[in-house]
Amino acid sequence: MIKPLNGNLVLKKELKENKTASGIVLSQKKEEEDFAHVVALSEDEEVKKLGLKVGDKVMYKSYSETKVTYEGEEYFVLSYKDILAVLD
Repeated sequence: MIKPLNGNLVLKKELKENKTASGIVLSQKKEEEDFAHVVALSEDEEVKKLGLKVGDKVMYKSYSETKVTYEGEEYFVLSYKDILAVLD
């Protein structure tokens, strides 16, 4: 597993199907959601103050992440300062 350091987080984006409300598939290509799930957190005090935990759904600043492929899965690493909101 990836263990982030220096106030960083590891996120994983979910893919959504491109279909209408009635279930008609518009495209076979799945699109990335506008949010990501927290996979790992550094143990810095600044990160602990946010109250985030693994599994939280968050919004973050676009283009602030670093893409990483680990064991065939794509993850994003970014600073805790780039987290904009936690979604319910």
